[in-house]
Amino acid sequence: MPDDPSACMPRFPLIGQLQGDRLGLGRSARSPRSSALKPRIAHADRVVGSICPYCAVGCAQKVYVKDEQVIQIEGDPDSPLSRGRLCPKGSATKQLVTNPGRLHKVLYRAPYATEWTQLALDTAMDMIAERVIAARAAGWESGDQQTGILNRTLGFAHLGGATLDNEENYLIKKFFSAMGAIQIENQARI
Repeated sequence: MPDDPSACMPRFPLIGQLQGDRLGLGRSARSPRSSALKPRIAHADRVVGSICPYCAVGCAQKVYVKDEQVIQIEGDPDSPLSRGRLCPKGSATKQLVTNPGRLHKVLYRAPYATEWTQLALDTAMDMIAERVIAARAAGWESGDQQTGILNRTLGFAHLGGATLDNEENYLIKKFFSAMGAIQIENQARI
């Protein structure tokens, strides 16, 4: 193909169609503008494999990154599940990641408060850990006279999301079982 895209195209598309490109799908359909177009992913620094965060299907995605910013998210054609196709929600995953309205800080509304306050992530994690331990202690059942030893808590439960993989579910099950929880479920099985 010549360096100048317009050199291989007739001036009028109809002439190109009459000269052999009857359906107008080949060179007669090209213009200098369309020949100069590049895919929006052409300038990506790298491609990262990911999984769609929405449902239990687990469609594979390709995340295109430039300068550590997500520039495009597409279906992965190598995926045996979705073969590169994404549903409307999966196709909008880039908006989930890059939306200017997305919060990047922890907000907390104390009981009976009317306003949100900003917390440091470490503070919020400590609050969660303290509350889990307190709920465990408050709901702890060592045993009763009828059944003997129980060693469980009814103070909290866990419901996993559909996009958790087997390894994550295994670790979550182990952690919550070790904490004494008995209500452990995953939404993918419901």
